[in-house]
Amino acid sequence: MKDSQEIEVQETMDTEVPLDKNVRLMSPTQMLVRRFFRSKLSIIGLVMIISLFLFCFAGPLVYTRWSQTDIDKSGMLDYATSEMTYEINGVTYTMQQTLETSKSDNMLSAPSATHPLGTDDQGYDVLIRLMQGGRVSLLVSFLTVFLLTVFGVLMGGIAGYFGGWVDNVIMRICDVLICLPGIPILLIISAAMDGWVAAGMVPESSRIYILMIFLTFISWPGTARLVRGQILSLREQEYMVAAEAMGYSTSRKIFKHLVPNVMPQLIVQMSLSLGSMILYEATLSYLNMGIKAPYTAWGTMINIITTNPDILENHLHVWVPAGICIVIAVLGFNFVGDGLRDALDPKARR
Repeated sequence: MKDSQEIEVQETMDTEVPLDKNVRLMSPTQMLVRRFFRSKLSIIGLVMIISLFLFCFAGPLVYTRWSQTDIDKSGMLDYATSEMTYEINGVTYTMQQTLETSKSDNMLSAPSATHPLGTDDQGYDVLIRLMQGGRVSLLVSFLTVFLLTVFGVLMGGIAGYFGGWVDNVIMRICDVLICLPGIPILLIISAAMDGWVAAGMVPESSRIYILMIFLTFISWPGTARLVRGQILSLREQEYMVAAEAMGYSTSRKIFKHLVPNVMPQLIVQMSLSLGSMILYEATLSYLNMGIKAPYTAWGTMINIITTNPDILENHLHVWVPAGICIVIAVLGFNFVGDGLRDALDPKARR
């Protein structure tokens, strides 16, 4: 009896799967992706951004009937009613007549099969300009965020690692730049750029890119302060003492050991900054400081309501789609930024 029980126990032990076989090991990247996709808002934001990119970059490849510089010359008829008053034998008569005017450009037409979103006040197709304008807005925002992040990481890394007078000089520069009003400075630069464009020194299509580069140079202090604060707390860690003992160069210690540990916070800040930069670009274009006709951006398409107030009430198809695209882009990047923040620091949610 005892022997049979021992045999059964031995067979059970042989058939059992070791515990380590039931454990699925996940890399930090896999854990991050899993936590990110647990959030419904993160998925919604990612879908919004992908849809917007497909609309702006793949849309013009499909919708090729018009380009952003094509004006619809098919024309349209405009009708106006006038009244004529005359008097015969003391009796006043009023006669109404309808005047028919033929226009050369098909301006402010309603959505139709020819123009799915109608035309604007110049006869441009609204749909293709919405796609091309999205390309400009998204590219400008990504370019600006990339440049200010690179510059901010460089200056913040140097300030946090060396400290002393180097830190004081860089931080005082940051304090000065933070105090500068961004919009008034850009207004001055834009006024000067009008002369550069007139003289042929700057192409009109590059106007907004130059303005956003100027914006980069006054927007990097926030990133520099973030990187500096993180490096001040990381440079005294044990692995940095080991790197010092092994004789690593300063650039290797900063950019190989310190900056990678700051990347989670930088990724979150970059995703949130993209939404802010899209609003900034839209504001500049709305103030007529960005791209001008025949080229366009989302803010430029909304600026049309300032030149013709009738469009604000009676032609919503001209400017409302651009506003909707701006809202989708800002919400999408903010949702993704919130999801990344929760995924990188799950304790913060609690």
